[in-house]
Amino acid sequence: MTLYLIATPIGNLGDITLRALDTLRSVDIIASEDTRKTGLLLKHFDIQKPQVSFHEHNEQSAGRKLLSLLQQGQTVALVTNAGTPGVSDPGFTLVRHAIENGIPVTMIPGASALIMALVLSGLPLHAFTFRGFAPRKSVARRRFFDIDRDSPHTLIFYESPFRLEEFLVDALAVYGDRRAALANDLTKMFEQVRRGTLSELLESVKGMELKGEYTIVIAGSPAERRKAAARPESDDTSVENE
Repeated sequence: MTLYLIATPIGNLGDITLRALDTLRSVDIIASEDTRKTGLLLKHFDIQKPQVSFHEHNEQSAGRKLLSLLQQGQTVALVTNAGTPGVSDPGFTLVRHAIENGIPVTMIPGASALIMALVLSGLPLHAFTFRGFAPRKSVARRRFFDIDRDSPHTLIFYESPFRLEEFLVDALAVYGDRRAALANDLTKMFEQVRRGTLSELLESVKGMELKGEYTIVIAGSPAERRKAAARPESDDTSVENE
């Protein structure tokens, strides 16, 4: 009776971990965001397990079914199409209900687009805020951006190729012409990371046929970073553990 959250490759199948494969082979049921895509992954590694569809449109009903199976003593692996379950993908509610019902929950970590894009961006890594997908409409999107306008933290977003240009237009309007990076096809043959200012990145995608999900990394507020650097150090002393 355990719920396993298993991170799957974000592009290159070679990034799956040995522990993930062992777990997929050992569980009773695999809950999949897309059973067809997960089926291809399982077939590639010669794994044969029953699948249950679990996605944003049936998360509540499928979640109740999975919770019932867990309570009956079954072991369940939750996977999404790519990356970590629950991070801009279904999974949070199932984890919460499992915990509330005393069901053991653990995770098999793996590839992460947001961490990979952040590291490759060349922007500060010491503090960052992951914001996921922005609203689709421009007015709502600008309000969403404005929440972090004065944050000194590096900001990370996901975006569809169909809205990337509009995303950059609104980001430039709210944040100003900050340093940023666009990452797509990470871990794949045509992996690409574009770096520059928001205006430069906007110009670079205009008129292009864009494909695949993008990860956008934007520098934090320069003014807030300067203020933080100018603050006097705390008088508190820290004691190292022996």
